[in-house]
Order: sequence, then structure tokens, then C-alpha cells
Amino acid sequence: MTDRLFGTNGVRGVINKDMDVQLAMDLGKAIGTFMGGRVAIGNDSRTSAAMIKSAVAAGLMCAGVEVLDLGLVPTPVVQHYVKANRLSGGVMITASHNPPEFNGIKCVDSDGTEMPRHKEEEIERLYFTRTFRSQDWKAVGRMHQATGAVPAYLSSVKRFTDLDAVRGAGLTAVLDCANGAGVASAPQLLDELNVRAITLNGNPLGTFPGHPSEPVEAHLKDLIAMVKETGADMGIAHDGDADRTIFIDDRGRYMYGDKSLAITAAAMVRENGGGIVVTPVSSSACVEDMVRAEGGEVLYTRVGAPVVARKMIEVGAVFGGEENGGLIFPKHQYCRDGAMTVAKMLEIVSKQGPLSELVDAIPQYCQDKRKLECPDDRKERVLAALVEYYCKDSVDTTDGVKICYSGGWTLVRPSGTEPLFRVYSEARTLDEAKRRSDECEKVLSDLIEE
Repeated sequence: MTDRLFGTNGVRGVINKDMDVQLAMDLGKAIGTFMGGRVAIGNDSRTSAAMIKSAVAAGLMCAGVEVLDLGLVPTPVVQHYVKANRLSGGVMITASHNPPEFNGIKCVDSDGTEMPRHKEEEIERLYFTRTFRSQDWKAVGRMHQATGAVPAYLSSVKRFTDLDAVRGAGLTAVLDCANGAGVASAPQLLDELNVRAITLNGNPLGTFPGHPSEPVEAHLKDLIAMVKETGADMGIAHDGDADRTIFIDDRGRYMYGDKSLAITAAAMVRENGGGIVVTPVSSSACVEDMVRAEGGEVLYTRVGAPVVARKMIEVGAVFGGEENGGLIFPKHQYCRDGAMTVAKMLEIVSKQGPLSELVDAIPQYCQDKRKLECPDDRKERVLAALVEYYCKDSVDTTDGVKICYSGGWTLVRPSGTEPLFRVYSEARTLDEAKRRSDECEKVLSDLIEE
């Protein structure tokens, strides 16, 4: 075990191997010692949810925390509940898009945002030094079943949606909840928006029998077929904990997350009469093209939803998000939110016309993505050498090394969990993107060998 537990989205592992009851309970003690007060806890549909949640809750109560159990809910419901009820924090038991044998423990800060790294480090310190607070028998915490979290959350979503426009549009959507936490809120939202919903994988099952919980194109064949067959206005796919949304347009075409990010960013800038949109350096240039066309500005950050959210707070951004379908609407809450994304896209379609036409209006770019192995102890030296190699080009070192050129870019990022680099290239054509990746990969390989 290293001195780091938290990855980019909580602590995750295979059940009873990396993620077991002892780890969950001790981490619960550390979280409870750090947070104190009242803490909300929720879970997705995984078969191990009750086991891990019980262990974490026991640790929290050992430290004297009052635990409010929200049950099966999407991650953004926990985040909304924490902020709305002024709790000390929250814990979500989820491994999001990982396979069903995984589970995870994700911390929510008192303001409803994902826990920043410096606070995770303090929880890790408590965990590894075993300096937990263990309360006297009279002062141990209690656990309560909390009610009303989903209705309150959906009320907030509807508050920032043009209800008359959506309800009057007569839309039909095919909804795929991936047998995950979205079943607790997404069908209800569509019903309240007067959208006819045709549902797939709408029962919570931790084995994910319909398809794996990551909403990539290969996993959504049934959704795509159903959109075509029914003539629906769109297909909607959530990941396991429903903080992200991927769309299928009315022609049955899979929409990569950069498409929905670009369409929504443009709409939010238009709605606010300008403003800043925050997104990671890995996002497609089509997002900036769309935002600038509406008179807005794009600010780039390191990859990661918590980084994006905190930069949004810092600069007063009107919108932000990642190209994986995780969109952030600041008036609602500063975190990725699947339901708010659905409501806003329905509103955009109801006002601007078919989703396929909106997709066709986005400037077209192609991306090539690949991996290159590199020992962890060489990563920093290789990145420094890469900056020097491309010193005559426009280089951005916000996150890894991004080499910008006319009509595209190449980004080299070190993986935080594996001994490899991720190489992304974007250009107007796929051949050009591949050529840029080939060129960069050769340079990288030489530098790694040196």
C-alpha cells in the first residue's frame, strides 16, 4: 500500500481484493474524523453497495458522525443534498463507469463540490497514521434514513430549465440508465418535463446485465437501434452514477461528449449574453469555436472535473465541463450533473430544432488517441525534454504538454495511475491527426529511450 489512496475520482478497487470491508471502515473513520458533524451517504446499484456503505457508515459513526443515508441515488443528488442542507460533507459509494466487480468511495466537500486534493491528503494522513477519532459509547454517531433528496434535487434542475418550452415541444426520448443510479431520478425527470420516455435498462442491477456502465458507442447499440426504430428526438445514456450524460441524435448517431459540450456551451453563453466557459486542455477546438461565435471566452485547465469546477468558481464562469459528457451548470451546482445536462439539452432542442441539425452545425475536427508506455520515474524528465524539443512551436504546459499548430493540436499527458503517456491529436482530418500522433510518438519514444 502506498501513501496515496485517492485517484482522480475517489478510492476504487476490486471488491475483496483492493477494496475490502476493513479498508472501507478505516477510511470511514478517517473521513468521519476529518468531516465531523452530519454527513450524507449514497450509493449506486453495485452488488457490493450495501457491504461497502455499511462499513464506511460504521467508520463514520465510530468518529461521532451523524450519518444520513440517502439510499440508491446519483452522485449529484448527494452533492446537492450536502450543500442544500449545510452538512459537513458527503460520501458516495460508486465506481462510476468501472466494471461491476469494482466499487469505490468518493468524498463530497461541504459546498457540494468534489473533495479537493489537499483535503483528500489530510484524510489519507489520518488513514495511514491511524489517528482516528473513536468516540465514547455515549458520543458515537447514529444513522438515519433521509427522505426527499431526489425531489429536492429535481426541483433545482427544473428551476434552471425553461419548463414551458420543453413541456410544450412534445418530445420523445429513449432513456438508457445502464441499470445504474440514474433509475432513481431520470425517468421521473422526463415525466415531469412531459417528455415521452422509452426506457432501456431501467431497473437497478449491480451486474449491469444490459451493457457495461461506461457509455461508449460500442455499449449503446440497443439505444441507437431504438432511437432509429421509434423516431425519437434523442437517446439519453447515463454512466453508473449518473453524473455524466451521452446523447444519440435523432438520426441515431452517437454523439461524442465534445459535441454535447460544444452545443450546450454555446447555448449557455448565448443565454448569459457572453461569459467564460471552463474546460480541460483535452477538449476539442470545436468547443472554443462555438463559444467564440456566441461572444464568449474559453479558459483551459488541467483534466479533472474538480479542477474545472473550482476554476469556474474562481472566475465566475457561466458554464464548464469535460468532453466525457460531464457538464457543470453553476447556477444549479458546481459538479458534473447528468440530469441537468438532460434537461438543458431537451430545452435546447425544443427551442432550436432537431439535435442532428445542431450536430451538423458544429465545426468538424477528428481525433486520434493512443498510449505509450513509460516508466513513472522518467515521466517528468521526458516531458521537460518534450517542451524543449517543441520550443519553436506554441506549447501549453497546463496539463502535460500540448503542442498547438494551425488547425489542431497534440497533447501528451502522463497517466496518474499507470506507467504510460496518453497521446491525443486533433486536426481537421483523421489522416492529419494520425500523422501528428505518429510524429509525436516517435519523438516521445526516442526521449524515453534516452
